[in-house]
Amino acid sequence: MSADPGMVEGPLRGYHHETYVFPLPPEAGAGGGGGGDGRWKCREPRESLLWFDRRCFVSEERLLTELQGRIDNIPDLIEAGGTVLQRFIEGETLGTLHASGTAVPEEEFEQILALFRQLVAVTPETLLVKRRCELRDRASEGDSAGFIDGLINFTEERVYGDNLREYGQLFADLKLDPDSFKQLRKHVSGLRERPFCLLHADLHRENLIVDHERRLWAIDWELAMLGDPLYDLATHLYLMRYPSEQERRMTERWCTLVEGIRPGSSSGWREDLPKLLDYKKAQSVFTDVIRTSQSLCLEAKADRSLLRSASWTVWEVLSRGARPLGVETVPNAPAVEAALARWLRNHGGDTRSR
Repeated sequence: MSADPGMVEGPLRGYHHETYVFPLPPEAGAGGGGGGDGRWKCREPRESLLWFDRRCFVSEERLLTELQGRIDNIPDLIEAGGTVLQRFIEGETLGTLHASGTAVPEEEFEQILALFRQLVAVTPETLLVKRRCELRDRASEGDSAGFIDGLINFTEERVYGDNLREYGQLFADLKLDPDSFKQLRKHVSGLRERPFCLLHADLHRENLIVDHERRLWAIDWELAMLGDPLYDLATHLYLMRYPSEQERRMTERWCTLVEGIRPGSSSGWREDLPKLLDYKKAQSVFTDVIRTSQSLCLEAKADRSLLRSASWTVWEVLSRGARPLGVETVPNAPAVEAALARWLRNHGGDTRSR
């Protein structure tokens, strides 16, 4: 499809997909859809990929098509050779320009708020995009408690349960068991009702691109869903790692703007936002344990320094998620390191020092 095979760039770094970027020949724009100018990206899901998040829509491209004109600064699409391509946004990720834990400049901060304003205006009844989940598996409109319970079910069944054969002993060594999910459900119980809307559900610094005119573009909509708007804010705050003062401002501004669009969207936020943040911390425990273990397996030899670094990663995420998961005593870093070393030996890894 490329205008010049020598100009194909990729595969680009990314967890969920293998992505290639290339220019199209001039004639590719004849059918409309944004023209053949600029560069476009073709993505293919990685083989044998573990999905740690529930996916709502059948196709990211169909969702983006429906959102054109409703959400500003999202990728254009074009069909070439029977394949739908997304325009590649030229620029830098917000994370490259402003690392996690640092403040986001006001211009970009305001554009993030503008994106949230547009998201909360997209309601389930106005979004005609085919969904993966069956009707019986969807929470009723406004049922925030049912929505979060569905996410917990996915984490318990698809992330924890489906991986017990391979990671069961490691989970047990880290004090994680089926009772962890009972504790989590109890911890997040009692959420207030809020009107559902479109959620990006993965809005972090690497999914926000700053172009050469300082416009902010939102990419990677594959985890988008319909649900509790406060969950989108919680996910954003958890992933962005704003400095405390900027996190407070984002929360206050978000509450004000969503109430102006759809009253009730921030209902009960003072009680419920901490609960949703705690769910994200708990979810990350299982995600990071598996991903960190897999990264060790990819090394020819997991030397002591690499193993120690991995153990600190797991210890930190477990410490953050311990309370909502009901883990009373978090294993210390040496115990986590020993558990990872045992798991690695049992899965063909080499933990000897280089």
